[in-house]
Amino acid sequence: MNEPKRILLGVSGGIAVYKSAELVRLLRKQGMEVRVAMTAAAAKFVTPLTFQALSGNAVHCDLLDAESENAMDHISFARWADLMIIAPATANLIAKLSHGLADDLLTTLYLAATCRVYVAPAMNQAMWSKPVTQENIAALRRHGVHLIGPAQGEQACGETGFGRMSEPQEICAALLTVSSGLCLQGLKVLISAGPTREPLDPVRYITNRSSGKMGYALAEAARNAGATVTLVSGPTQLPSPEQIDLVRVETAAEMYDAVITRAENHHVYIGAAAVADYTPVEVRPEKIKKQDEQTTLALHKTKDILAEVASLRVRPFTVGFAAETTDLEAYALDKLARKNLDMIAANWVGQAQGGFDSEQNALEVFWKGGRETLAMTGKNRLAELLIGLIAEILKAKV
Repeated sequence: MNEPKRILLGVSGGIAVYKSAELVRLLRKQGMEVRVAMTAAAAKFVTPLTFQALSGNAVHCDLLDAESENAMDHISFARWADLMIIAPATANLIAKLSHGLADDLLTTLYLAATCRVYVAPAMNQAMWSKPVTQENIAALRRHGVHLIGPAQGEQACGETGFGRMSEPQEICAALLTVSSGLCLQGLKVLISAGPTREPLDPVRYITNRSSGKMGYALAEAARNAGATVTLVSGPTQLPSPEQIDLVRVETAAEMYDAVITRAENHHVYIGAAAVADYTPVEVRPEKIKKQDEQTTLALHKTKDILAEVASLRVRPFTVGFAAETTDLEAYALDKLARKNLDMIAANWVGQAQGGFDSEQNALEVFWKGGRETLAMTGKNRLAELLIGLIAEILKAKV
């Protein structure tokens, strides 16, 4: 998309509203024109006059306000924006958006908007972790909404956990990422994601806890950055991403074949899949019965997809992932050198938050001559940051 100059900021009612005032200031400082739509609850925390003074524009609060409707109805207001950001987005507002409700100006603007929409959630940690909230978040993602945060930390209620609205500087940086242009325009990106399943018999298999969320988020971020994306995916419960060539596989051998046959025709390969290191020597044709107190499984090593891609005669820029429980930096640097990778993104697993089965993650990224820490955040936002970093390194190599 073209550089966004006109930002529509939606503000819903939560204690984090004060951060949105600072967000307006930061966006204006970057040369953006900002217009604000507030819910009635938001206006009880910070008055519309504050946002009017900071934005230099009248603040809109009422869907059926006669003067506002005469000057700019909700359709033209939505069409005015290059980009829409809702910050803070409360649990209640997220529920409304995910179900298509439009009972006030802000929810109506969301339904009428044709531009890219970002949401910065803000709520108590228990509300964020509630299954129904996560279902609503998943629905918004399916609808094409981009999440920024939430962050982890101390909350206004005194509790600690995920649910804090991201800081204004981080939200501003995320929105400005869009204005940096299509950083992978014209490139072909191959990504592997999810686990593999190594069958033991017709009903059992060996696998791991990978959900595929990080790989899918990377595929969408690369697509949004202008790349033509092929996603080789192991078994996941995730919906098929739009405008991405999805290749479904099950075993490590199938993933190896799918990646190796395509790698030389791509500029970048990101190995985000959690590929099994070992697979059974024998797959029984019938279900294995429970008999002895102990049993032994004979396993043999699977082919190393990352190392094979990195050793190709015509090789793409090769990015590996390392999920570690100890000595993260040492293992990541060893893998970077031993497999001759261009970059490796390492993350902790087995922690209370982040990593497998989580919406959040953090990465330590290493490459030859550099490193960068990508702090704990939502996987969609983390994917955008990593794709931007890859594009930066690629540009420096040209």
